[in-house]
Amino acid sequence: MRLPNTIFTDLEDAGVLITGGGSGIGAALVEGFAAQKAKVAFIDIDRHASEALADRLAGSRHKPLYLNADLTDLAATKAAVQEAGEMLGKISVLVNNAAWDDRKDIDDITEDYWQKSQDVNLRPVVFVTQAALPFMRAAGGGSIVNFSSIAYMMNLPDFPAYVTAKAGIIGLTKGLAGRLGRENIRVNALLPGMVLTERQKKLWVTEAEAQAHLGRQALKFSLLAEDMVGPCLFLASDCSRAMTAQSMIVDGGVI
Repeated sequence: MRLPNTIFTDLEDAGVLITGGGSGIGAALVEGFAAQKAKVAFIDIDRHASEALADRLAGSRHKPLYLNADLTDLAATKAAVQEAGEMLGKISVLVNNAAWDDRKDIDDITEDYWQKSQDVNLRPVVFVTQAALPFMRAAGGGSIVNFSSIAYMMNLPDFPAYVTAKAGIIGLTKGLAGRLGRENIRVNALLPGMVLTERQKKLWVTEAEAQAHLGRQALKFSLLAEDMVGPCLFLASDCSRAMTAQSMIVDGGVI
């Protein structure tokens, strides 16, 4: 994995909590923060992939702490955040990354499907943040990075439930930034473009579709999970200390 060469000294020994850290972009973020010598905890439902990741990074200054929880179960989620805060000693960075980018046409959406999409993609951003705030306040402030997506800006027809949640994250980011700034807690959103994770290639994106999208990008290389690490580190670090309520697009320059 190609990680940023830049060292963010203020992230060393920082307490970092990441949701959906077991695979894809989340796993790249766990590795990226661990490479900065941060104390990283991550929540994920996939025990096998997550334990393998934590074991692979065991040689880091701080072995990442894996916490198994289903983010649709709010009691379990809040308990996992509490455990993370207690085990790390502090939380100064929260990355709300977890997502479920399932596809379903508007004619096929049921009430249960719609609710599940919001329960995975949007609701945890609220309640993970709420559970982490006591630890961030005790740390004297910090940075929250919420992962949205450019998908809601592109009139994509295939996943209305998902894009609604991702649009909602932008509104939530701005509202939280307005509320938490007085407590020295910054809240920003990161909007990836088409990132070719293994899940994307297996389930959704054909080679022809990837090439067609590449034709719309100003930068002529496909985005990978590790391309989201540098921007996230920047938003988490003191380099962005004057930034809050902002949406950072990282899409290779989609035209």
